[in-house]
Amino acid sequence: MASYPAQTHVAVILPAAWSPGWAWLLDYCRSPSKATCNFVCDCRDCSDEAQCGHHGALPIPGTPFTCGFEQDTCGWQDISTSGYSWLRDRAGAMLEGPGPHSDHTLGTDLGWYMAVGTHRGKEASTAALRSPVLQEAAPTCELRLWYHAASGDVAELRLELTHGTETLTLWKSAGPWGPSWQELVVTTGRIQGDFQVTFSATRNATHKGAVAVDDVEFWGCGLPAPQASCPLGHHQCQNKACIEPHQLCDREDNCGDGSDEDLLTCGHHMATDFQSGLGSWNHSEGWTRNHSAGGPEDRAWPNRDHSWNSAQGMFLVSVAKSGTPAVLSSPEFQASGSHNCSLIFYYYLHGSEVGCLQLLLQMQGPSAPQDPVLLRRHCGELGAVWVRDRVDIRSAHPFQILLAGETGPGGVVGLDDLILSDHCRTAPGRSDLQSLPTRPWVQALQPQPSSFHPQEVCELGYLSCGDLCVPPEQLCDFQEQCPEGEDEQECGTTDFEAATAGGWEDASVGQLQWQRAAAQESRGPGRDARGAAAGHFLSLQKAWGQLRPEARALTSPLGPSGPNCELHMAYYFHSHPQGFLALVVLQGSSRELVWQAPSSSTGDWTVDKIFLGARHRPFRLEFVSLVDWDIPGQQGAGVDNVTMRDCSPTATTEKDQEVSCNFERNTCGWHMGHFTDAHWRRIQSHGPGYDHTTGQGFFMLLDPTKPPASGRAAHLLTGPQTPATPKECLSFWYHLYGPQIGTLRLIMRRDGEEDTLLWSRSGTHGNRWHQAWATLHHQLDPSTKYQLLFEGLRDGYHGTMGLDDVAVRPGPCWAPRHCSFEDSACGFSTGGQGLWKRQANASWGPQTDHTTETAQGHYMVVDTSPVALPQGHVASLTSEEHQPLAQPTCLSFWYHLSLHNPGTLRVHMEEGKRRQVFSVYGHGGLAWRLGSVDVQAGQAWRVVFEALAAGMEHSYIALDDLSLQDGPCPRPGSCDFESGLCGWSCLAWPGLGRYSWDWSGGDTPSRYPLPTVDHTLGTEAGHFAFFETSVLGPGGQAAWLRSEPLPATTASCLRFWYHMGFPEHFYKGELRVLLSSAQGQLAVWGTGGHLRHQWLEVQVEVTSTEEFQIVFEATLGGQPALGPIALDDVEYLAGQHCQQPALSQGGMTASMMVPALVGGALLFLILLVLLGLGGRHWLQKGGCPFRSNKDVAAPGFDNILFNADGVTLPAPATSSS
Repeated sequence: MASYPAQTHVAVILPAAWSPGWAWLLDYCRSPSKATCNFVCDCRDCSDEAQCGHHGALPIPGTPFTCGFEQDTCGWQDISTSGYSWLRDRAGAMLEGPGPHSDHTLGTDLGWYMAVGTHRGKEASTAALRSPVLQEAAPTCELRLWYHAASGDVAELRLELTHGTETLTLWKSAGPWGPSWQELVVTTGRIQGDFQVTFSATRNATHKGAVAVDDVEFWGCGLPAPQASCPLGHHQCQNKACIEPHQLCDREDNCGDGSDEDLLTCGHHMATDFQSGLGSWNHSEGWTRNHSAGGPEDRAWPNRDHSWNSAQGMFLVSVAKSGTPAVLSSPEFQASGSHNCSLIFYYYLHGSEVGCLQLLLQMQGPSAPQDPVLLRRHCGELGAVWVRDRVDIRSAHPFQILLAGETGPGGVVGLDDLILSDHCRTAPGRSDLQSLPTRPWVQALQPQPSSFHPQEVCELGYLSCGDLCVPPEQLCDFQEQCPEGEDEQECGTTDFEAATAGGWEDASVGQLQWQRAAAQESRGPGRDARGAAAGHFLSLQKAWGQLRPEARALTSPLGPSGPNCELHMAYYFHSHPQGFLALVVLQGSSRELVWQAPSSSTGDWTVDKIFLGARHRPFRLEFVSLVDWDIPGQQGAGVDNVTMRDCSPTATTEKDQEVSCNFERNTCGWHMGHFTDAHWRRIQSHGPGYDHTTGQGFFMLLDPTKPPASGRAAHLLTGPQTPATPKECLSFWYHLYGPQIGTLRLIMRRDGEEDTLLWSRSGTHGNRWHQAWATLHHQLDPSTKYQLLFEGLRDGYHGTMGLDDVAVRPGPCWAPRHCSFEDSACGFSTGGQGLWKRQANASWGPQTDHTTETAQGHYMVVDTSPVALPQGHVASLTSEEHQPLAQPTCLSFWYHLSLHNPGTLRVHMEEGKRRQVFSVYGHGGLAWRLGSVDVQAGQAWRVVFEALAAGMEHSYIALDDLSLQDGPCPRPGSCDFESGLCGWSCLAWPGLGRYSWDWSGGDTPSRYPLPTVDHTLGTEAGHFAFFETSVLGPGGQAAWLRSEPLPATTASCLRFWYHMGFPEHFYKGELRVLLSSAQGQLAVWGTGGHLRHQWLEVQVEVTSTEEFQIVFEATLGGQPALGPIALDDVEYLAGQHCQQPALSQGGMTASMMVPALVGGALLFLILLVLLGLGGRHWLQKGGCPFRSNKDVAAPGFDNILFNADGVTLPAPATSSS
């Protein structure tokens, strides 16, 4: 950042602040043709803007005209001419594909956006999305939107604006693009009359073409509304609008009718727009006139001029080589005397971080200083915008104004619209100056002293220090390369006493800016943070820009940083409630708010520190602030004594080696990754969130929607670790809870190798903490370090993830209590033969696994065909050692036998000696089946699965989802839910919503309302299955809890207890019982419920001529309502008729008995009616309501629901309705 030396001959005067926002006017509703979509709420209810996105009441001043596509398309229309086209969509509707997994507005899979899907055509095609017809954009108008286009999916994106006969390309890009939502910000300039904006995506034969757009916002686009009178000092336009005096004669139509720029007002000003030449600025070195249409195909090239806001308009652009300034000089002016000579100019800095524009004053005369005086210096990347500035000059000597532009690699520096006030009087006979001597130019245009200034011995962009040439990527990497540390001197750390300001550069484009300033000359405490009145700090100052009002100051590109990186600083901040002071991290296209000053302080200095953590290179730090400069009370902000501490990626502390952690004091050696905007948080137990260590301590929490984020995952990782033994056991406790929670994974990372997935779990695991462990395999090489990473994927949005009590010990772990084979083979050994294989997406074996019920899921399988395993031969699969069991335990597993008889699956338990505990033989089917066996072991033991081949071709045996649960094994289809869900599956089905039943106890803190006691124990300590129906609605209409496959039966009884908690006279939840088989789904019982605080019993007669599953379906009877549906003590009594139950244990709940088969005469009558109507009425429906029609309810079952609406089932003895 530049410092401007004080000169007795020069005064620089700055304006008052101004913050553009919405324009509005109550009680003035213009005719529809003029009022519609002009960014002005002309009507009281803003109905004139409803056709183009505004919904609701009058907006708050300063807020944008915005559309998140949550209610409709806001008038945006697809105008594509091919099958590649736009539509309103949301992530939950797509089962898979390259599109976004959540919208940007809500950050979930239920939010809406505009999307263009993958196109299978072989020809290039363009999908175009056009806005409604908009009217009259102000000069300050800015369009912001978020787009999602993963690299490789689309060839080009383009944003165009059409008004009159011209179409302007505001932005275009061929990538690369990141994997998440990215922000696009463009300015429209002043648009008179109607205009439309078009966002288009172009694909070719090699690109899939999946693109999405969300949160389209128009900021500061409304023109000022007519007023009866203007505030003191303001100018009233001919159309009665009011503008500030500095907006007069600036070559921008701020009034809306052009009266602020007419000849009567501005005739005495000397304006140069470069349309026909250089005007009075007749001496130029390194500048050339050009226009957008005639420029190179360069993303940094201006897409229009400022004067005409057109691609045909002319402007000046620097063509000087990098390192050489282009200089434009004015005529010589007389000494300014008692009036200021004012220059307004518009400049363009885009495409390079090191491009600069400087404005200098060269005074003439024998007593005048010989060297030019620097008045303005703008550097860095400001975007593809024309930014206004103004300099008021008061000089006792004749003078000349010099504008010098220096381009950086790939950058463009431009100038347009130079406007000199009527007090700039040309010196007599000196309007056509000759070239000035070289010496003063060279001295004046040297950059401010900086250790980054390269010397000639090194390549461009390299830093020379001693005998070294430090490449750009090693500058500000928090590791000193130079003997004196010159490569790390302009990297944010500064007390602002040096003119270089620690590398902080102002990047403001509005009426506030950051400047290094003397404490005595700045608003605020009148001294710097060290108490020195003569000191300096980074101060918020007034400026002349016309765009975004907030002030921005950025560092040079930084990083990579280490996990302990912090920024320490002192600040003062005094503002009205709408003002702010914040620190933002910029990385790629993402902006992460890492700190914000609390509400306005007393204005004195405050010391604070901000954790930055480990970040990839390059990232930049940005101070952002906004205050209302005109409100009395010394509003202002300042920053001083900025220090970057412990930021080296190689710096380590003792704490960094602490992998074992209960998170009670801190996070030990674990730190939050900042690779996305989703983050783990260390929180203290409160309300529904409780830790595992004490129930009242600290733990790590990830809530996928709080705070809102768009990143795909949150990371918690260690620093580099040195292995101590060849094998270590990492144990931890995890908590996965909620009707739609995502995936938690444990990963090992080594430099130069692919990540190793050690463990993963997806979906809810009930409202309790579970222990898990994974064996770490190491190479004992001191140079081979590793990192551990917990990754929480945001592939679910209702629920929370928790981590606690991480511990590492030498030696291998016990065999896991649960194994889904998704991340590994769980330590199972296949002996020397290796016949059992872990597989997915296979051409033989089960089409889907049991865990995920998708082709991508993993399982273990053995080929029992004669070629692979001859008849009578055995293939063994042996677990690692399990720890001794303290109580009887149920070992359960899911197996799949091929249609052709594969032989026998035998299960043995090895505890010193081997004994067989399970055997199944015969033909299989298309479904996974549950096997379970009670086990007891007082010492270490193993489980062995054996496949004994029958010698049949195309045969196999598969295994999945092994689990150990405390307590005896329940009967098939039965569960008291004290240890879990038994054999009942609550898998969240793919598609919109994907909600799951859950598991909890009455005394366990929960974020969802629950019954206070269960039915089994009748106490708070008991457990039950439940579903919170408030999540249902547009995203999903039902959730299923499914039994294991049960054999055909002529008469069996299903008995269960249920509990509903819905407010009286409100929309009700519904619970239904379905029988699902290959023939479809038959609804055999259902009820709605109100708030009763009671467990009610139901008995259902069950009959099925083929294998089936029992399904409990939770649905809504209306709009979403907060309330649970709970189940307990489910019993399936095979081969038994239901009996009239005795009075329930509470004496309050009434019993019910609902036969699924209707009496003979009634059934005969109904069947006759149905036959007369053309047969039974079948309704095609997803196996779970979230699945598509092509999916099945379960492997082997068709997807048809028998609609029993026409059948009146007998009413229960006591109805809950």
